[in-house]
Amino acid sequence: MTARARVRAPELIGKGGWLNTGDKHPTLADLRGSIVILDFWTFCCVNCLHVLDELRELEERHRDTVVIVGVHSPKFVHEAEHQAVVDAVERYEVHHPVLDDPELATWKQYAVRAWPTLVVIDPEGYVVAQHAGEGHAHALEQLVTELEEEHAAKGTLRRGDGPYVPPEPVATDLRFPGKALALPGSGHYLVSDSTRHALVELAADAETVVRRIGTGERGLTDGDADTARFSEPQGLALLPDGGVIVADTVNHALRRVDLDTGRVTTVAGTGKQWWQGSPTSGLAREVDLSSPWDVAWFEDRVWIAMAGVHQLWTYDPEAGTVEVAAGTTNEGLVDGHAREAWFAQPSGLAAAGERSETGAPTAEGWGRLWIADSETSALRWAERGEDGRYVIRTAVGTGLFDFGHRDGAAGQALLQHPLGVTALPDGSVAVSDTYNNALRRYDPVTGEVSTLATELREPSAAVVVDGDIVVVESAGHRLTRLHLPEEAVRVEAVAHRTQRAATEVAAGAFRLDVVFSAPAGQKLDERYGPATRLLVSATPPELLAEGAGKGTDLFRDLVLDPAVPEGVLHVSAMAASCDAPAGDAASGDEAEYPACHVHQQDWGVPVRIVPDGDSRLALVLAGMDA
Repeated sequence: MTARARVRAPELIGKGGWLNTGDKHPTLADLRGSIVILDFWTFCCVNCLHVLDELRELEERHRDTVVIVGVHSPKFVHEAEHQAVVDAVERYEVHHPVLDDPELATWKQYAVRAWPTLVVIDPEGYVVAQHAGEGHAHALEQLVTELEEEHAAKGTLRRGDGPYVPPEPVATDLRFPGKALALPGSGHYLVSDSTRHALVELAADAETVVRRIGTGERGLTDGDADTARFSEPQGLALLPDGGVIVADTVNHALRRVDLDTGRVTTVAGTGKQWWQGSPTSGLAREVDLSSPWDVAWFEDRVWIAMAGVHQLWTYDPEAGTVEVAAGTTNEGLVDGHAREAWFAQPSGLAAAGERSETGAPTAEGWGRLWIADSETSALRWAERGEDGRYVIRTAVGTGLFDFGHRDGAAGQALLQHPLGVTALPDGSVAVSDTYNNALRRYDPVTGEVSTLATELREPSAAVVVDGDIVVVESAGHRLTRLHLPEEAVRVEAVAHRTQRAATEVAAGAFRLDVVFSAPAGQKLDERYGPATRLLVSATPPELLAEGAGKGTDLFRDLVLDPAVPEGVLHVSAMAASCDAPAGDAASGDEAEYPACHVHQQDWGVPVRIVPDGDSRLALVLAGMDA
């Protein structure tokens, strides 16, 4: 059995209390005898949602020995509201206990630095592993199996049901709907009923159910309306031929719906999540996608808000191909030529242009593709530059850590994690300002931001119908029709910064260490070159006097400029490992077809330069920092 470093696990505390436990408040002592996996997550974070999906199979296989505890650790102010956490736990079908930790007390106790982070506690109450980011399901399975064997032999493993108590289901026609589409001709609406894994057609009153498309069970199955399956569908786009493209988010796929027959067909994606090194263009059914969140028809293509990799992609229905259109996969806010721009979970798209008499988009007249870039709380757009290439520009928003509710000039206006954007008839743009529970408006002519409506429950999209605007109130489980007001609602300005405390560091020479240990039974995959990659940058760029750029070592000697008092270090790390042949891990012999695994994480670490600050920053990708 592999020897492991063991650190006593701190107690689990959170001011918001516990969910999914039947009003009980379990302690680590109550969980003694079980293998406990702490999942530090926040519901805005698409990487955290990926990890929830990765954990589902492990959770089911080891239900009598493993207790997963979600420690909800908010980034945005809205995420610190208890009811919002309750909604998120239901929305994303979290079937384990969740500790609501709005003040990040447990986050700080475990020295967590990134969403998501997984911490493994053995049955005796000791921390034995930490993993940041995605792609650790195989390593966790291996570790859990070893811990089961080890502690069964010691007599310290306790089998049985954990503390999870499911909440009572609620009957509504919609449950956390994501996006909506006004259907031409009928006046009906097509709505993605995300938590129920289906599409719902509503009558013109936006309430009466006309039909459901999909069984309501999670899955990736083509077929007619009664047999097709989706997995948390979100975006919807009407094609010129009358079909509808669906962003089937958790299936990492695009589906096509024939509105006449209700038949569903997969047109893009393999059902597997895209990882670094995978193809970024090719035949649509042969290329992996990553959490497509919204879709829009723009310049003869379906544009895809690929939230999972912070990019925009396109799908060409005629050629049956997909390709990257904008973004580098780095998370942040950087404008410029599309392939060099940075996004952060783009989640809403809207093409600004004319429509045909039937309501379908035309091929001409498009000017801008508006983008709700959720994690930077930004409104951005794509358009062709003077050289004919696409460029990305920002109307509202400054970066990953600044957000709020402030109207006025766009340069100082603030949003909070918007998920939707809608082109209005007068050329302005409505923003579904999700975490502010508001509908906002940006006027490109005046450069002003105003508030159209408040007290909406997590609006995630909106459509224009006969001069009114119909808003998807996701946490209200309904569509709400509003008259577009002539005057804005007056709202007291509020500005926030993400509440994570900045890491105090010393100026000058500075060591960055990304900690990675290949999981038991694996070794670094160096068959085709270096198995690791590290990319380092900073906001503002002047913070890094030396050390920015790409490399293959998981450490970097940096020099921080003392003239820049604070900023954010952006660190992206990747490591590839493969299963070693059973019983032959030390020999170096290659298995003919070893199973390989990619571990990756992006960190945005706020730092503040102080005279007695640390001269080393350790970020744990997998393992324990010695």
